[in-house]
Amino acid sequence: MEYFSKDISRLVAEFSRLPGVGQKSAQRLAFHIINAPKEQAESLAEAITNARSNVHYCKICCTLTDQDICPICSSEERNHRQIMVVENTRDMSAYERIGKYNGVYHVLHGAISPMLGIGPDDIRLKELMARLQNDVDEVIIATNSSLEGETTATYITKLVKPLGIKVTRIASGVPVGGDIENIDEVTLLRALDGRITL
Repeated sequence: MEYFSKDISRLVAEFSRLPGVGQKSAQRLAFHIINAPKEQAESLAEAITNARSNVHYCKICCTLTDQDICPICSSEERNHRQIMVVENTRDMSAYERIGKYNGVYHVLHGAISPMLGIGPDDIRLKELMARLQNDVDEVIIATNSSLEGETTATYITKLVKPLGIKVTRIASGVPVGGDIENIDEVTLLRALDGRITL
């Protein structure tokens, strides 16, 4: 039985498609939007539409950006000879929050997972290897401490080491099975400072 009108039910259904949003949260969000000033709802709708239309991969590091080259890659103040490899843009954002890393990033958009059918060609490894043809001193592997993250780290190490580039892995301050995006800044800083050579 329908409790709400068609438009409200559709709005609730769309919100409930979002990750981590259950039925009750979807209803709360829907009623918030409905009761918000019209300009606020229109601004949210425009922001969603614009982000979906204009955001794409950075031509250098593969993070999400609305420019050809993201602000980090275009910054002359960053150390472009040090590349931190992360699984997704949220992980990159977590390291940026601590404000202590001055290198650049490479975003894989996933991790190798044979059980899920995700191989090396399904993530942004080719783009990473192309970047390593330039002057790079160190590749810091900052994938998650999960089976997939460790598999990806091992694979990258085997690709990069023969190039004569220093390969390091973030220290174990990041708990096994933990996602980088959910870890506090102090733990992330300790993991970065305590990285080891592979």
